[in-house]
Amino acid sequence: MLSTMNDAPLSIAQLLRHGSTVHGTADVVTWTESGARRRSYAEVGKRCAALAHALRDLGIDGDQRVATFMWNNAEHLEAYLAVPSMGAVLHTLNIRLFPDQLIHVANHAEDRVIIVDASLIPLLSPQLPHLTTVEHLIVTGSSTDDIDAPDGVHVHSYEKLLEGKPEVFEWPEVNERSAAAMCYTSGTTGDPKGVAYSHRSIYLHSMQVCSSDGPNLTQGDRALTVVPQFHAMSWGLPYAAFMIGASLIMPDRFLQPAPLAELIAAERPTFAAAVPTIWQGLHLYLEQHPQDISSMREVLIGGSAVPPSLMHTFEHDHGVPVLHAWGMTETSPLGSVARPPAGTTGDEMWKYRYTQGRFPASVQARLVDDNDDLVPHDGTSIGELEVRGPWITTSYYGIDAPEKFHDGWLRTGDVGTITPDGYLTLSDRTKDIIKSGGEWISSVDLENAVMGHPAVAEAAVIGIPDDKWDERPLVAVVLRHDTDTTLAELQQYLSDKVAKWQLPENWTLIEEVPKTSVGKFDKKQLRAQFQDGNLDITRI
Repeated sequence: MLSTMNDAPLSIAQLLRHGSTVHGTADVVTWTESGARRRSYAEVGKRCAALAHALRDLGIDGDQRVATFMWNNAEHLEAYLAVPSMGAVLHTLNIRLFPDQLIHVANHAEDRVIIVDASLIPLLSPQLPHLTTVEHLIVTGSSTDDIDAPDGVHVHSYEKLLEGKPEVFEWPEVNERSAAAMCYTSGTTGDPKGVAYSHRSIYLHSMQVCSSDGPNLTQGDRALTVVPQFHAMSWGLPYAAFMIGASLIMPDRFLQPAPLAELIAAERPTFAAAVPTIWQGLHLYLEQHPQDISSMREVLIGGSAVPPSLMHTFEHDHGVPVLHAWGMTETSPLGSVARPPAGTTGDEMWKYRYTQGRFPASVQARLVDDNDDLVPHDGTSIGELEVRGPWITTSYYGIDAPEKFHDGWLRTGDVGTITPDGYLTLSDRTKDIIKSGGEWISSVDLENAVMGHPAVAEAAVIGIPDDKWDERPLVAVVLRHDTDTTLAELQQYLSDKVAKWQLPENWTLIEEVPKTSVGKFDKKQLRAQFQDGNLDITRI
């Protein structure tokens, strides 16, 4: 028996139509050197239509890839909406990739058009001669007169392209399972790999972002999207905002603590999202330059594990609760969100908030051991996490990677436990966990413990070879400038927080923990520094 329900496709065009009409008075704020510039969702809708007409004139008439090389701003939002809605595929280029990775990604995706912010031209220009499929460069925010493009690449001004174009577009009805947007992994191991999101997956993911057991984005919210639009589609927030009518606050290139604090003071966001390093930097800045940031009812933190000390600091010092989440480019990225069960309080409530969170109904999760046998969800048994669901990829674009997929499940590379009521606690990445004397040591747990010391700004832990134990942890520490704490004192601080056999004897002071292109700790680079003898190690 079939249902009697209408089979209307789920599409980005539907989000665009809905947001620009029903929620037309919501707005997108882009931060500039001179303050905010504003654009209503109704205006965004008209400009999306003009952009679609302009791209049609440039030959984008099917599922060609239109790339962006941009900060978070109103023009990037317009590309987010217009490109998929017209049936093309949006490709967000990571502005922090190494040049050879950027070339690989653009050529692999066969980008035909790149929309680029004028301030990023110096980063992109040296790579343009190597981009074999690019035909058009569209520049936002400045004149195009002094841009030296290679033969065959036509340079256009974004605003001039839109000038005079119709403000209405006949958005085609696309197959909801066709690609709408694509994002490449950050490439910490091998070349970045492409994930193609469908209209259907983005639509369903947006509903979960607005769900009360998810990030809970609501109509009245003013959402500060610090997480880059090239990082797993800005965690889906732009699309969810258009679905629910939440206004968006875009920081553009002003991501440092001082301008972020100024932006928060001026625009009073109610919700924000970014990786832990952003919030750690903002807290350290606010210690010296106090300011009320309590307009934010919650900040969503993902990308890497959140130290419990940062959670407590934000809630105690700033009155802003931290919502811990887990996900990855391959999961769109929403995988789990750490909302405690209803009615929990005190230490029990915090125990749940420290986890990576509970899986929503749409995301199925399981743990497997080294033999691919299932591991029980008892909160103590450890295994590698595998997931599947309507917004989780089952392959990479254009390449085979059988080691990443298992019977329709995505192998995440994360190791941890799941409780009977569905809460995930990750102990490490499979490549980062430290195997010492036949036992596992979680680098994440050690990092969180070290960062609980008030003198520590950052800490990263890697495993290094040991003749007796195979591997032992090495703790790389960034101390705050206003402290004279010693490494021996830090080790003593850990003595009652970890098992005696896990207590690290190898320590090194560094100026900054190296970061990946999306702000995560880059342990690959830290290992290379160790291998090259560039770390001054103290053995305690």
